[in-house]
Amino acid sequence: MLGVVENHSLPRTAAFFDLDKTVIAKSSTLTFSKSFYRGGLINRRAALRTAYAQFVFLAGRTDHEQMERMRKYLSALCRGWNVQQVKEIVAETLHDLIDPIIYDEAASLIDEHHTAGRDVVIVSTSGAEVVEPIGELLGADRVVATRMVVEDGVFTGEVEYYAYGPTKAEAIAELAESEGYDLSRCYAYSDSVTDVPMLEAVGHPHTVNPDRALRREAAARGWPVLSFNRPVRLKQRRPSLSMPPRPVLAVAAAVGAAAATAGLLWYTNRRRALYARV
Repeated sequence: MLGVVENHSLPRTAAFFDLDKTVIAKSSTLTFSKSFYRGGLINRRAALRTAYAQFVFLAGRTDHEQMERMRKYLSALCRGWNVQQVKEIVAETLHDLIDPIIYDEAASLIDEHHTAGRDVVIVSTSGAEVVEPIGELLGADRVVATRMVVEDGVFTGEVEYYAYGPTKAEAIAELAESEGYDLSRCYAYSDSVTDVPMLEAVGHPHTVNPDRALRREAAARGWPVLSFNRPVRLKQRRPSLSMPPRPVLAVAAAVGAAAATAGLLWYTNRRRALYARV
């Protein structure tokens, strides 16, 4: 458990989550390759190449150089894409592609942090057009993601902001400044050694399904190691882990109580009327 509800007289806190292989079981960007192919954005060769990249990513064989090559390839690949078309494809296929690969354990953690009064922030190297809808699906309060340069409604292939490695930690520091987060009391979760700066930035770092290098770092620093292995659709999660927020429950309880009271009054009045006729 994550402890008691936050004391709101203290500085605010947040939980920062990497996305790929931390909250969801695959690469968020590469997961949409088939949808982009069907939408005419990429050809068959590019679709096969991204499928192979997904395999390598899932096998845990991506190091810094491979990630850089992947970034350059994907940046060049999206040059000339219509931004609105990308957003529409993501919106149309989001639930079919992303919902089934959300880790049950991650969704539960997000629920627990919200219950404790903490903001939840998704911090991902994937593009904002993909990460923002996923963040909304997860109920995240904020999203930090890579942003591409857009001109006349299309991607130029240039990167405006790359959310990777140290830049994630910088973004967290900026959020802490603007939102008033006390980073010493904040949490962070990631699977990759490239996110060590992000994990170092908070007082409660956690590794999730860590790669070999991050596992070594976790052992050396005494960081907790979590194992997430239950991808599940949000609607199929256990009822106790998918209950509506407390305000909604409070309203539901009030409505239920009012209905019960009205029913009891109706029943009492009906009985009085029946007895009066006797």
